[in-house]
Amino acid sequence: MFDEEVDFLIVGSGGGSFAAALAVKDAGKTPLILEKTDKVGGSTAMSGGVLWIPNNPLLRREGIQDSFERGLEYLAQTVGDGGKGVTPARTEAYLRTGPEMVEYLEEKGVRFRRFDGWSDYYDDRPGGAPRGRSIGMTLFDTRKLGEWEGRLRKGPFPVPFKRREMHRVSLAKRTWEGRLAALALAFRMMRMRITGKHLVSAGTAIQAQMLYAALQNDVDIRTEAGVQEFILSEDGGVIGVVAVIDGQSRRIRARDGVLLNIGGFARNQAMRDRYHRTPTSTSWTNANPGDTGEMLEQAIALGADTDNLDKAVWIPGSLPPGASVPLMHPQDLAKPYMMLVDAKGERFCNEAGSYMETGERMHDVVERTGKPVWAILDSRHRNNYVWGKFPPLLTPPSWFEKGYMVKADSLEALAGKIGVDAAGLVRSAERMTRFAERGVDEDFAKGARHYDRFGGDASVKPNPCLGAIDRPPFYAVQMFPGDVGTYGGLVTDEDGRVLRPDGTAIPGLYATGNCTASVTGGVYPGAGASIAASFIFGLRAARRAMRLNLY
Repeated sequence: MFDEEVDFLIVGSGGGSFAAALAVKDAGKTPLILEKTDKVGGSTAMSGGVLWIPNNPLLRREGIQDSFERGLEYLAQTVGDGGKGVTPARTEAYLRTGPEMVEYLEEKGVRFRRFDGWSDYYDDRPGGAPRGRSIGMTLFDTRKLGEWEGRLRKGPFPVPFKRREMHRVSLAKRTWEGRLAALALAFRMMRMRITGKHLVSAGTAIQAQMLYAALQNDVDIRTEAGVQEFILSEDGGVIGVVAVIDGQSRRIRARDGVLLNIGGFARNQAMRDRYHRTPTSTSWTNANPGDTGEMLEQAIALGADTDNLDKAVWIPGSLPPGASVPLMHPQDLAKPYMMLVDAKGERFCNEAGSYMETGERMHDVVERTGKPVWAILDSRHRNNYVWGKFPPLLTPPSWFEKGYMVKADSLEALAGKIGVDAAGLVRSAERMTRFAERGVDEDFAKGARHYDRFGGDASVKPNPCLGAIDRPPFYAVQMFPGDVGTYGGLVTDEDGRVLRPDGTAIPGLYATGNCTASVTGGVYPGAGASIAASFIFGLRAARRAMRLNLY
C-alpha cells in the first residue's frame, strides 16, 4: 500500500519545518521534509530574518527586563480579538514556548543575536518594549552546507549586513554613523573575497543555520518533491501523502502525523481574487515561488476551519519597470520629506508605523475610493535616501520614461500628472511642513513612537520622521499593499492540530506558519512575529505528535 514509511512527515521547508524535524529526531523518530521547489528555506529565507520573542534569553543575559506578563499585556493591547487563531491557549503557548525554543536551538548550535532598538511596532502601548524583542541569527558561511549550498533559497538581501547596519547604511549620505557602517560593510565584503567565505545574513542566515543543524542531525530533506494529495484512514484521519519524487508518484505513510508548513497563497491569483478585499496581484508579493496554496485548499476540502484569509503581511510596495519583484518601502516611508496620499491629496496614515497596518489603511483607501495611493517625495528625500534598494540621486532614467516615477516643479503640476486633487495635495504638503517645524504630527503622530524613529533620520530635528514638503522638484510613485506572504488560513490549536469548525481536530494533521490563522490575528506586533510563530508551533506540533506516540 505504501512505498515508504516515516514517523512524521513535514510538507514545506520554512523555518518551522526544521525546528519540528529536530524535535522528532530528539524523540528517536524519523522525520521527512518534502519541499516541492528546487530550493529549501521557503519565505523565511527571503525575509528580513528576525523572530519576535518576548522575554527571550538574550534579553535576560543583557539584564533587560521583560516577562511573560508584559508580553501578554502587550498582545492584549495590540491584537485584541484577532479571530479564531487568537485564543488564550495559543497566546500562552507562543509566549511560554518562545524563550524555551531559543535555548533549545542554541543547544543545537544555532547562534542568535539581538537587535537593540528595533522596537515593538506599538511600543507606546502597555507592555510594549522600546528596546525591542526581535532576535536574528549571526552571519553564516554557506560553504559549511557542502553540496546543499546550491539548494538554499537566497533572499533579496545579498549583502551580509550585521545587526542594524542595513538601517545605518541607508543614511550614509546623512550621518557619520551611516558612513562608518558602510565602511565596515565594504571591509567585510573585501575580506569575503580574500578568504572565499560566502557569508549570508537576514532570512537566508536563519535558514542556512537551520538547514545546517538539520543536516548535522541527519534529517532527511528532499527537494523537487511536491505533495499531490493526502492519504486518509477510514475515519478521515491523515495517515500519509502522495508525492512526486524524482518524477515518480510515491505513497508515503506518516505514522505519527503530517505537518503542513506550506506558506499561504501569495502566488495564487485565483485565491487572492477570492479572498482579498480589493484588487490584488501576484506581482505584488515577495513570497517564495512555491507559495501557491494547493495543499491549503486540500486541507480546507478535508473540512478544516479557516479564518483571516483576507490578511497578509502587507509591505507597502511599488513595481519599477523591468522588475521581477516589487520594491519594499517601510524604511523609505519612515524618512522625512515624504507623505502618502489618496486621490484627494490627503494623508490617511502614519507612514512610519507598522507596515502591516499601513497596508490595511491602503486597502481602506482603495476600497473607499476605487483609486490608487501615491507616495509624494520632496527633492530632499530622493537626494538623501534610498528608494527601495536604489541609492539617493541614482534614479534610473527608465523610471521617468515609463511613468513609474513622476516628476514636476510644482505640487499643482504633479497633481495634474497623477490625477490627484491639486488643492488637497497642496494643503497636505503645507500641513506636513508646519508639523515638521514643530516636530509633532497632529494628524497621525508620525515619529512619536520609538519604532517610527528607528526608521527615521536622526540628523533631522526636531522629529526624525517629519520634513517639509516645499522644495522642488517633487516626485510621485504609485504604491500598492505588497506583501511577504498571506497571513490567514487553517485554524489550529496550541499544539498545531488542525481544527474543524466544531473545534475537533482532524486526526494526524498539523499546521504552522502562514498557512494558518495567525496567533497575532491581523496585527503585526513586532519584527519577526510570523517567523517566530512558525518555529514555535512547528516545534509544539512535533512534540505533541511524539508525545501521543510515546505515552
